Amino acid sequence: MRTLDDWLAYQQAQHPHNIDLGLDRVGAVARRLGLLPWAPPTVIVGGTNGKGSTTAFLTALGCAAGLRTGTYNSPHLQRYNERVSVDGEPVDDATLVEAFERIEAARDGVPLTFFEYGTLAALLAFRAQGCGFVVLEVGLGGRLDATNIVDADVAVLCSVGLDHTDWLGPTREHIGREKSGIFRAGRPVVLGSADMPQSVGEALASLGCEALWPGRDFHIEPIAPTAPAGQGRWRWRGSGASLAGLTLHDLPAPALPGPIQYHNAAAAIAAFTALCRRRSELAGAAAGEPVVATALRSARLRGRFQRITEWPAGGPEWILDVAHNAEAAQVLAQALAAQPSAGRTYAVAGILQDKDAAAIGTALQGVIDGWVLVGLPGERGGDPESLRRRLPEACRSLALAPDVEHGCGAALALAQRGDRIVVLGSFLTVGPALDWLGL
Repeated sequence: MRTLDDWLAYQQAQHPHNIDLGLDRVGAVARRLGLLPWAPPTVIVGGTNGKGSTTAFLTALGCAAGLRTGTYNSPHLQRYNERVSVDGEPVDDATLVEAFERIEAARDGVPLTFFEYGTLAALLAFRAQGCGFVVLEVGLGGRLDATNIVDADVAVLCSVGLDHTDWLGPTREHIGREKSGIFRAGRPVVLGSADMPQSVGEALASLGCEALWPGRDFHIEPIAPTAPAGQGRWRWRGSGASLAGLTLHDLPAPALPGPIQYHNAAAAIAAFTALCRRRSELAGAAAGEPVVATALRSARLRGRFQRITEWPAGGPEWILDVAHNAEAAQVLAQALAAQPSAGRTYAVAGILQDKDAAAIGTALQGVIDGWVLVGLPGERGGDPESLRRRLPEACRSLALAPDVEHGCGAALALAQRGDRIVVLGSFLTVGPALDWLGL
């Protein structure tokens, strides 16, 4: 009998390409498995940045409302099981192995990518576990991503930026068009940002979607805007058709740190509210103030401005943030600036070759005092010397390391108590750093 690791190795050998966008193959297998049409109330979350945080808030809202909540994320940081969770906890190996066995029996020679196997396994697990609310995070793009076989009740588009241009197109207009593929005719769409390309507005209009825009249909209103970071209470107010009449008067700061998290949390509240008003079976789970306050306090997401204080004892603070494109690096820079360090700030940076290292470095150069550059494995990885050449001159490196583990050790040797070390640039950087830190 295959173990989970056996299955993952097997899947990686079943398709000649890691990415093969399209819904025909995965949709055909899903129908054989009886997964389509998909029945549970579902929110799908797409966008260049903000997907993980918004998904975390939606998961916390479902759990706080007493719903059995299934969540699909990707990629993972340390264990594959992180991708498929129920009530915020990763499912066990046996659940995934059983799902993979069913997929293998049903696919009848249809080639599936690694991500497509995982998406089908997540849907099987959620059905088997009796989930009454499902949150799906898009893997790449939207229109042709495997998660889009599900006709979600509500779609969230967090942001549109320049990333994965080889697959999604060279401009924000192209990328916005691809990401808008998760919209469904006549159904609510929550926009996480008002800064959307014209192609998104065109998709909303052509499908007759109920568009819920920040600042127009839902609002963030600070109650104590001068409060210290992480202590700012706020008000959420809805005014769109699916949100009218709901005001949450006094909410705690989101547990996820950084100013951007108020916006991600606000979009999640809008999506959950629209879903509960759309699906009659969720009427009793509507997002009242106690539910939302609990969710805001309990939301968790590793690898996004994740702070570890004084590790080892008496040592520097560590901050881990995937920050693998320019927009995410800008958000990280803002969060670092909002919580300045008493000492120096060092970066352990590993950035894949197909990412815009120059833009990431430019966004962060004003808040980083010294850089430790690390190599990453795989075809998209690369050595630290090539990364040094891709970064701006202002990102002067203090050390080059062959891998993340050696990079973390080099940074720790440089840092003193009162300093901080920021690990950034990729899931492939933050995951091994978590391993090295023993977390």
